[in-house]
Amino acid sequence: MARPALAASLEAVLGDRGNANRVFEILELLAAKEEQDVLCAARTCRRLFAALLRRGELFAGSLPAEEDALRGNYSAEEKYKIWMRHRYNDCVECLSELLGHDSFQVKESSLCTLMKFVELEAECPLVAEQWKGSIAFPRDLLKVVVNGLIPIHEDASLLISRFQEYMEYDDVRYFVMKAVTESIGQVMQKIKERPLPFYQQNVFSLISPINMPNKERDMVKFMVKQDNREEWKVSKLQAHKQAFERMWLTFLKHQLPSGLYKKVLVILHDSILPYMNEPTLMIDFLTVAYGVGGAISLLALNGLFILIHQHNLEYPDFYKKLYSLLDPSIYHVKYRARFFHLADLFLSSSHLPAYLVAAFIKRLSRLALTAPPEALLMVIPFICNLFRRHPACKVLMHRPNGPQDLSEDPYIMEQEEPSESRALESSLWELQSLQNHYHPDVAQAAAILNQSLSEIEDDISGLLELSASEKTLSKRTDCSPANVAPLVLKIIDALIMLHVIQIAAGVHM
Repeated sequence: MARPALAASLEAVLGDRGNANRVFEILELLAAKEEQDVLCAARTCRRLFAALLRRGELFAGSLPAEEDALRGNYSAEEKYKIWMRHRYNDCVECLSELLGHDSFQVKESSLCTLMKFVELEAECPLVAEQWKGSIAFPRDLLKVVVNGLIPIHEDASLLISRFQEYMEYDDVRYFVMKAVTESIGQVMQKIKERPLPFYQQNVFSLISPINMPNKERDMVKFMVKQDNREEWKVSKLQAHKQAFERMWLTFLKHQLPSGLYKKVLVILHDSILPYMNEPTLMIDFLTVAYGVGGAISLLALNGLFILIHQHNLEYPDFYKKLYSLLDPSIYHVKYRARFFHLADLFLSSSHLPAYLVAAFIKRLSRLALTAPPEALLMVIPFICNLFRRHPACKVLMHRPNGPQDLSEDPYIMEQEEPSESRALESSLWELQSLQNHYHPDVAQAAAILNQSLSEIEDDISGLLELSASEKTLSKRTDCSPANVAPLVLKIIDALIMLHVIQIAAGVHM
């Protein structure tokens, strides 16, 4: 019903300026109750204002108020353009509201119409040049789109996925990053540091797929087509990295819903750190994420480890934090394999001080007393490999008249500081007791401690089988113990020396 009437209105407005008022017949249907009427109105608006933009019939520059234009010293031509520019703004406002419509078809049509306007404004700017030769990008219009993509009270992931094709434009991506940063500052400041799950998930859905260029010469796709792009800041890779870094730091400085921490940490190495000017600025986020607990803490330590050996971060608390994660849950939770996979990596250096490794061995052994058999078959060869890397710890295996049970053990399980746990004064009575375990495979595995250990480490990779997603993360970290480069070991050693120096000086971590 609305289609023939809208077509007639469109033809009338474009055919004769005397019919300009009939634009209201089109705009009012954007608020229609029938979905098809709204869709038809959106398509008609796209055709109408696309034609007016191309014909130069919208006022360009700082837009006067309608009343001022009527009273002011403007020509009839200027008054028409000012009036029609206000109708264009009305249209944009209606379309932005339709981004929150119940119908996805209406949302998608509104999004595509708004982005068509962005493209046309890039071609036919409505913003005056700031200086001769400058490039005018419709930033304010794109902000309207971005704000519509990241609502506070609903999941917009489907609409965001539809928008991703526009992020292939280098200039669009740059101004989206700037708009997101501005939005986060405005929205999160109002809610006093409590999470906004829908909003923050929407922001993550928008920014996590961003595909940053690796080199400046890769930046060749721009929505704004001008010859003097060489002088445009948006064409510089450094400007993009600055915008990218500021966006992520702004996003991550606020408390996240618990589920988002893991999502961020999983993509950290591949999709965020390589494109930051100063990756070590992520330390505040990683420290907060560590405090979340469970698998999140482990992933946060993995992020810290990457910063330590790839970005020269000094973080003497690292091994203390890893030690504090050793509690009964490590043998029971679904991320057990991930924990021991990363612990094997973190404890790979043969230059770790004996007291530190001994503390890890003792706490793992003590916790093994209540562990399920499948976990014990993992941890016993794990501990044996630690002895092979750190022969000074073998005193725990071969201590004559050493403690035989908990009552005689000098090891202080509750001590948070590994250097003060007195682990090297203890013995492995816990693993001795496992030789009488009800499960024959566990008893046999524990009996290896009665023998002289070979110098070759046991291959425990099969015991540390990872899920598909964990294997992906493992590939991203790309730093298995067998492949840790000499430079990496030097950096780890420097960290260890800093740890030892602080202990010697009586400085607690």
